[in-house]
Amino acid sequence: MSSSTTPTSAPPKTPKPKIYLAGPDVFYPNAVARGLELKALCTLHGAIGLFPLDNEISSVELGSHAMADAIRTANMKLIASADGILANITPELEHTKQNTNSPSQMTPFRGPSMDVGTAYEMGAGAALGKHILGYLRGEKLGYTKKVQAVHKVERHTDGHLRDEQGWSVEEFLEVDGQDGLVDNLMIACGVEKLCMSEEEGIKALVDIWRRKQERGQ
Repeated sequence: MSSSTTPTSAPPKTPKPKIYLAGPDVFYPNAVARGLELKALCTLHGAIGLFPLDNEISSVELGSHAMADAIRTANMKLIASADGILANITPELEHTKQNTNSPSQMTPFRGPSMDVGTAYEMGAGAALGKHILGYLRGEKLGYTKKVQAVHKVERHTDGHLRDEQGWSVEEFLEVDGQDGLVDNLMIACGVEKLCMSEEEGIKALVDIWRRKQERGQ
């Protein structure tokens, strides 16, 4: 009498949220290591990290317009495939850049506001219905103070705070504490949550995704 065995089916894989890791981190001295660091944090908290440098762009000439367009297209595809975007919105304040090659210690970027490419990606993600969270690396300062750190800002007779060229400076001091919003209102009001570290942001996005799954959405 022959015996037959019924093959056991593998247990279904538990779905994981995909998080697009936006930010000027791609410009760090050791950007690849920074990407691995962020993706490892995603794995630790049950998510899949999508870093812009995951894209392999090799079919076009280095430094060409075609390459720039290919990078943008590839990043947009990653954003479309993600469940949420975690954006590093840390700016640069005067000479606060740390002279180090350690990706875990790099904090600022250029100018009093965040990286414009990251801002574009946040807007694109929002238009696609993605969850958008932002995080800062370092001290939380209001946008007005950050502008004052790199520009001559004075109160004019019309009541507006203006820089040396007469351009008004956003000043929402009553919106988010005495320092006001951390960046341009479209950024500060465009995130579901502002976190003070990348890990806090990853955990928050995973939590948002899990609650959404539980509701069957």
